[in-house]
Amino acid sequence: MQYTHRFKDNSETNLPLGKVVCVGRNYADHAAELNNPIPTEPMLFIKPASSVVPMEQPFVVPQGLGSVHFETEMSILIGERLQHADLSAAKAAIAGVGLGLDLTLRDVQDKLKAKGHPWEKAKAFDGACPLSAFVKPDLVADLQDQQIRLRVNGELRQDGNSSHMLNQVLPLISYISAYFTLEPGDVVLTGTPAGVGPVEPGDQLQVELVDLLTVETTAK
Repeated sequence: MQYTHRFKDNSETNLPLGKVVCVGRNYADHAAELNNPIPTEPMLFIKPASSVVPMEQPFVVPQGLGSVHFETEMSILIGERLQHADLSAAKAAIAGVGLGLDLTLRDVQDKLKAKGHPWEKAKAFDGACPLSAFVKPDLVADLQDQQIRLRVNGELRQDGNSSHMLNQVLPLISYISAYFTLEPGDVVLTGTPAGVGPVEPGDQLQVELVDLLTVETTAK
């Protein structure tokens, strides 16, 4: 199944699939669990459209490349072109709120980091970004009070709240737009709370934006 942006009610958004702009270490507890320093400004990287797959469908765990980790994130669908946007424009441009998995080849990433090399091979491979359907923004009372949960084989592994983000959503979108023009159909992944870990073929995942969206998927 090819990925297309859609809402929870299965209606399509009519927005093209674009790039995914990701925010590294946006939760202090996640930075700490990987023994990484807390950044003083947003740490950005990009996953291409070719990395995106539907979260509701089984996703592939690459083999022969070391450990593959899940990172559960709140995702923001961009509906309007943004360039050097202020907070008001950033808010108006949000077309949907959903979930994403930032799949990471952790061993590959560690080796690249040790050499001072970019992370793309570890973060931007085909299938590295399962995305859910989106809920419409008027259903989200407060972007900075959303509970993000992941269960693997029934075990709670991630349980964090967007209130703990180091960089809040609207300032983050504004900051991103000063470096990368955000186009309709682009997605922002807002960072992952603590609890990331390996995923294996056969694992059953339940991903939640509590009270808004629940997705069950399988690693293969």
